[in-house]
Amino acid sequence: MEFTKIQCEKFYKQPVPPFGHGMLEYFAFDPQYLNFNHGSYGSTPNPVLQFIQETTARIERNPDLFHRLTYQDDLIAVREKLANLIGAKMDEVVLLNNASMGANTVLRNFEWEKDDVLIPFSTTYGSVFSTVESISDVGPHPKTATFVLKFPTTHSDILTSFHAHLKAHPVGKNNKRVAIIDSIVSVPGMYLPWKEIVAICREEGVWSVVDAAHSIGQEVGINLEEAQPDFWFSNCHKWLYAKRPCAVLYVPERNQHIIKTSIPTSHAYKSPDERTSSTFVDQFEWNGTIDFTSYLSVVPALEFRAWLGGEEKINAYCHDLAIKGGKRLAELFGTRVMDSDGKFTLNMANVELPFPGSVKCIHAVNSKFTNKMLREQKMYSVHYYHNEAWWTRCCVQVWHELEDFDKIGKAWVEVCNATLKEIQGGEVEGDVDS
Repeated sequence: MEFTKIQCEKFYKQPVPPFGHGMLEYFAFDPQYLNFNHGSYGSTPNPVLQFIQETTARIERNPDLFHRLTYQDDLIAVREKLANLIGAKMDEVVLLNNASMGANTVLRNFEWEKDDVLIPFSTTYGSVFSTVESISDVGPHPKTATFVLKFPTTHSDILTSFHAHLKAHPVGKNNKRVAIIDSIVSVPGMYLPWKEIVAICREEGVWSVVDAAHSIGQEVGINLEEAQPDFWFSNCHKWLYAKRPCAVLYVPERNQHIIKTSIPTSHAYKSPDERTSSTFVDQFEWNGTIDFTSYLSVVPALEFRAWLGGEEKINAYCHDLAIKGGKRLAELFGTRVMDSDGKFTLNMANVELPFPGSVKCIHAVNSKFTNKMLREQKMYSVHYYHNEAWWTRCCVQVWHELEDFDKIGKAWVEVCNATLKEIQGGEVEGDVDS
């Protein structure tokens, strides 16, 4: 469905159709494409796309008026709505391009010492893990102590093992430890007991940096004032329906002195010695010319979600379908779901692929999977290698129905069989145990 201005004015007065395939007309997908991977890049509803077009035209009519005078009020409205959604104060919330920028902004603002310790998880998102490595690789070379996390597991085992990991990596009284914690792991798409992990960090005097890239729009009832992470950031374009790129960074007032500069450094920067009050919000209001329309798209995205019925209704449907669809896919594959009791599952079903784990994760296999699924099958769910097995992560949204799991399941069976045959025939690099 394409929207005109008149249609949009009437749109939210219409009754909401049932969730499922009837929702597809409100998104811009190719009719031949089955999208089970909005968790990577997001999927923007048509009313939000129209807002982007109209706002772009408004900006271009008078760029100076927008950039010098009017966008600030629009940005404040976005920050206010996001703060209310995540249980924070408005002046503790700013906008960024993506969660990777959030991680870099926080981690590169710490004043590192030689015997400080960074604590990522083995499941930390690739670019964030690389950020940790890059900080450790340059002087003064703080240490890295990776917490190994493998699924399947239990909440109890994670919390006990993480606590023990902190005990095993103490620091001196003049040094610090900084833990990078996923609220929801990217791959595997598992919902961690992050609030309990944050509490352990607080108990042990460890800074908590929560990578919540997949949380906003998927995790219901976020209350950061209650959870008290030291830092938290989340992408608004993955699950919240904002236009990419758009992310929110939360820094509580007690920790804003840590964030000495935005990245890139803003014209509002002041040397810490010259500051009489926090410059946190000012620095992120303008730190270079960008396309602000994706940031501003948060407001129409939330309006669209409200029209659908709100956060609880959206996520109840997606969660229920993720549980049912994961089981359906495992039956079709003859394999297993990663999270058998559903305690780690929100809206992403993680299922073992019918492909031998003895074939290791190499570029040639990844390339075959991606090309065959996207170009030949015209559908996609993320594939990944974890704990000696191949898996797929199906991100569930309001446009999905249970039968879509049958479609993508059959596609994956064909792709796995074809790729394995090519490996056995020597067409693709890889080894298969006999």
